[in-house]
Amino acid sequence: MTTTIFGPGELVRARGREWVVLPGSGEEILNLRPIAGGERDVQVVSRSLEIDGVESATFQLPDPDRVGPQDEALLLRDAFQMSLRRGAGPFRSAGRIGFNPRSYQLVPLMMGLKLDVVRLLIADDVGIGKTIEAGLIARELYDRGEIESFSVLCPPHLVKQWADQMRDKFHFPAVAVTPSSAARLERELPMNDSIFRAYPFTVVSLDYVKSDARRDHYAEFCPELSIVDEAHTCVSSEDSHQRYRLVDRIAAKTDRHMLLLTATPHSGDDMAYGKLLALLDPDFRGLVSDAGRWSPELRDKLAERYVQRRRVDIEAWNEAGAFPKHEVSVPDATYRLTGDYETFLELALDYCTTVVEKAGTDERKQRLAFWGTLALMRCIGSSPAAALHALRTRSANLGDDPDVSAVLDQVDADAEVNDLTPSLVDDPDLAALISLAEGLVARPGKDPKVACLIQRLKPLIAEGFKPIIFCRYIATAKWVGAALAKEFKSHRVEVVTGELPSDDRKAIVDDMAADQLRILVATDCLSEGIDLQELFDAVVHYDLSWNPTRHQQRNGRVDRFGQLSAVVRSLLVYGENNPVDGAVLEVILRKAEKIQKATGVPVPLPDDDRKVTEAVMKALLLRRRAVREGRGSQLSLNFDDVAAVKDMEQKWLDAAAREKANLTIFAQRSLKPEDVRPEWERTKGILGDQDLVETFVRRGLAKLNVPVVRFDGGLRLDSGKLPSEVVDRMETAITGPIQLLTRGGTRDHLHRSHPLVSALADLLIERSLDTFGRDYPSTLPRAGAWTTSAVSRLTTVLLLRIRHQIASQSERGLLLAEETDALAFEGASDFPNLLGQEASALLGALATQETSLVAKQREVRTALARLDRWQGAIGERALRRSEILVEDHRRIRQAVRGKGRIDVTPVLPADIIGLFVLMPELD
Repeated sequence: MTTTIFGPGELVRARGREWVVLPGSGEEILNLRPIAGGERDVQVVSRSLEIDGVESATFQLPDPDRVGPQDEALLLRDAFQMSLRRGAGPFRSAGRIGFNPRSYQLVPLMMGLKLDVVRLLIADDVGIGKTIEAGLIARELYDRGEIESFSVLCPPHLVKQWADQMRDKFHFPAVAVTPSSAARLERELPMNDSIFRAYPFTVVSLDYVKSDARRDHYAEFCPELSIVDEAHTCVSSEDSHQRYRLVDRIAAKTDRHMLLLTATPHSGDDMAYGKLLALLDPDFRGLVSDAGRWSPELRDKLAERYVQRRRVDIEAWNEAGAFPKHEVSVPDATYRLTGDYETFLELALDYCTTVVEKAGTDERKQRLAFWGTLALMRCIGSSPAAALHALRTRSANLGDDPDVSAVLDQVDADAEVNDLTPSLVDDPDLAALISLAEGLVARPGKDPKVACLIQRLKPLIAEGFKPIIFCRYIATAKWVGAALAKEFKSHRVEVVTGELPSDDRKAIVDDMAADQLRILVATDCLSEGIDLQELFDAVVHYDLSWNPTRHQQRNGRVDRFGQLSAVVRSLLVYGENNPVDGAVLEVILRKAEKIQKATGVPVPLPDDDRKVTEAVMKALLLRRRAVREGRGSQLSLNFDDVAAVKDMEQKWLDAAAREKANLTIFAQRSLKPEDVRPEWERTKGILGDQDLVETFVRRGLAKLNVPVVRFDGGLRLDSGKLPSEVVDRMETAITGPIQLLTRGGTRDHLHRSHPLVSALADLLIERSLDTFGRDYPSTLPRAGAWTTSAVSRLTTVLLLRIRHQIASQSERGLLLAEETDALAFEGASDFPNLLGQEASALLGALATQETSLVAKQREVRTALARLDRWQGAIGERALRRSEILVEDHRRIRQAVRGKGRIDVTPVLPADIIGLFVLMPELD
């Protein structure tokens, strides 16, 4: 006996109901989705174990005895369109993306789809959306069947953010793999199994997997797509570097897809830059940073794999509104230390100068003296609380070198920010400073720096801005938070520091969404890893960083894609008579600003910042000695004669020039958003745009008697009013008030794959198709008839759901695509007079004269009787839609070696999900 083999999209009957066969089915094992259900209801069926067997099925026609009004016809149409997850447009992933990407964010996806093996270096500016761009590529490759798994390698403090983004925006159940989670995950697996084989989607801490003990295991089971975040940290001048050995091992498998993400592809090290490019292709290893000297062939080859854009580039490409306008508050917030505060600073400077002088010519003593004095001066400049904490903290081992991470502002992708106050060497001469610090801490209301902050915050808040204040040390953040809570009593003021676990930090930030008046005080533990653009729109640099990249990261938490405000503000706070602040401004921040303005490129500080810091501190203390001796002014600082500073500035300028040259070559050779936008609009036409999503939610909730309040920019409802049938279908549990944004942002954004939209569509479809659900008040009839002036002759509109089988040379097995369509037939004609959107739009034309139920049922029965004659036209339409789908895919792919070859076949007959008769008005 021959066993019927069912292909994707075909209908079968098993277990007393109808199902759609999904990809991955074989002769014996079938992946099935109920015809009246969603993706959450998928079942795996063994045909040999089914008592009643599995047989072919047909789609049930609309019931002529159940006719409904026009508004229910429209809701039925929209519910089926909202339910599409396996889109038939140029981008098959669009139905599973939980946000509306900008056109420029689709450019890396288009570039990747033109390659046999997708290997890209995405080097866009901070805040443009590299995570989104990588996620779009992963989602599309997966939905095309080109990969079955992927892994993200990232610094440990970014693991949770990546896992959340993959789940919330791309509907991948990504598993976080860290030292703390790996043991638990392994305990749940059979012996000798691997996390990376058992879980297809993983976000892996570089700290966990880079070690010699784990690197080989990970490389053995590394999935088909590897995404490497902060890729510049994985290349160094030494091949023994653990991270480099890991990614180099992964890249050695030439058919593995790889996405390398970094905002700083070149940090001044030509060797590291060449190694980074070589991860894309070994031919790039010998390339030097001067791209103008490369051969045209290599330059063209790299241009296909290299995308680097600044915000100014994107805004010039007609992407107005993609980012907020960044306004730097002028003038800066400056304060002057007077009285005991000035005395405290002067005494500290004298102490530091004496310590350095006592060190003599002994290099080790000099090093300890420089770093110890810098630590003290940084704390004093930060706050009296930080100064007192440092003065009371003694080094555990006086022979150890100081912990420079507590002094410098190193941007280390491997480690959490160190926001602890540094320890100082035990010294009896500190007693006077401790006494003064205790007096200042006892009078918090007198702090001139805090007073300056409050003075500048008041007008900022009055304009409606919601600020985040960044501090260097935990003690300072608490000091500032207490002062602001006392001053701004109507605001919610929270303090987030590295003392809290990362989950607790995010929980505090998320909880502030309920408060319209909010102020956040944080250390740099929030300058990476948690996006703040939907809750805050102003950044105050309460403590100046010695690293301009840190300032860019702080600003980038709010000044980025998804910011809801049209304008963001940033503000610098510093002491006008504090020489340390003056040195930071002159040597670091102002030079960084000058370089960026001259080149248009934010270039990181050269790697020898430790040497520069020592030199600057030494110059400061020499200046202090000259001031004490009456040979100079405290504020007349000149670092032009400091060799380390001059050397650093030259390296900085050289790196900026190289970066600008590369941008000139590669940014202009990549695809432009205008090349992508028509394709994305075509996809949205199939799946439904934002207005349709909002309309569907309002109509659907009204059908379920759930009250909805419209406000400027969104919808608001009470989750407690949702029927249990909707709540049970939601992938993510939602409690309390729901505020859904229909424009901009990503937090609770009302997109077509939002849990509420998906659950609502699935429920309405299930009840409309399930014969057992016809008694529910919310059941939508699949037939209707009404009178309208939009037609001059009796017209029948058929709503169709067409499934397509897709086979291509590059993809595994047959895939399934689904779309809704419509045909309109005038009178008894065998051929439709309107197709697609034009036919569907007829259903929205205003219904006029009332018609009796008997007349409506009669017209529906007459139309149903014509279906046999219309099947030829329906089949031809399905074939044409398949041809258009082939054209879409070939146009998008355009790749070499037959990559664009694709065959699409409609699964016939198409489902007739609705039949509606439009009658002309009587004269």
